[in-house]
Amino acid sequence: MSPVIKKSTGVRFSIPGKYLLFILSILSVVLILATSITDIGQSRVFTSVETALAPFERGLTMAGEWLMDRREIIGDIRSLQAENEELKRQIEALTTENIYLQQDEYELMNLRELYELDAQYQAFEKTGAKVIAKDAGNWYHSFLIDKGTDDGIEIDMNVIAGSGLVGRISATGTNWARVQAIISDEAAVSGKVLSASENLIVSGSLERYKDGKITWSKLVDPGDKVSVGDKIVTSDISDKYLPGILIGYISSIQQDPNNLTKSGEMVPAASFDHLSEVLVILTMKQELSADVSGELQR
Repeated sequence: MSPVIKKSTGVRFSIPGKYLLFILSILSVVLILATSITDIGQSRVFTSVETALAPFERGLTMAGEWLMDRREIIGDIRSLQAENEELKRQIEALTTENIYLQQDEYELMNLRELYELDAQYQAFEKTGAKVIAKDAGNWYHSFLIDKGTDDGIEIDMNVIAGSGLVGRISATGTNWARVQAIISDEAAVSGKVLSASENLIVSGSLERYKDGKITWSKLVDPGDKVSVGDKIVTSDISDKYLPGILIGYISSIQQDPNNLTKSGEMVPAASFDHLSEVLVILTMKQELSADVSGELQR
């Protein structure tokens, strides 16, 4: 049965079935060809577009990778900066702790030296004192200690530290005292060469102490018994210093122009570069002399 088409005139129009099938077949082939042609065109267009955009895509990819790398590097830098700051804080803490330990060690060494010195001169009554100020200059040629008349300190009391004599008290206050060191230009100590029992005079000299030495003079030694390295101690005839306190060691000897006496240089037993604690001998030479005189009168 063929489809029927009515005309407006009312006349019926019909298409045979075999023609209709042929028409539909032709239409299908046309559509298939059209679709194929369209896919090929689209494929070519897309290929051209992709070829044109490929460099930009590679650039964008590389830029993205670079940014990711920079982000990681910045993160690492910030992490390292934080670690560096923490290490700085730890170093500062360790440095401070090390300074305190060094101070403790220095004080311990000083106290040990004072203890040994105290034992060496145990016959004399002593008191410890701290150095609280010093006169201008590189060395402790004149300085203040934190004890005074309220602690029994008097002028001309002997002061020792390190391995021997430092000086004597030259002025006092209620809670302070001034010490004149044996290296001072005004200082003069009656000494004795321990090995030969020969007397001499030890004189301070800030100019000579630049080389760590002071001078001695007026030694009578006709038998050449005195030699370099001999100990010099305070003599019995000193009017201000107790006898037998180590002053230092002879470093040079020379014959004076008068050919009667000798002079030279010596290295003090005490160090005047750094002084923090000293011992003040409370026994005075006048008291000792009075005791000796009393014993002789008996």
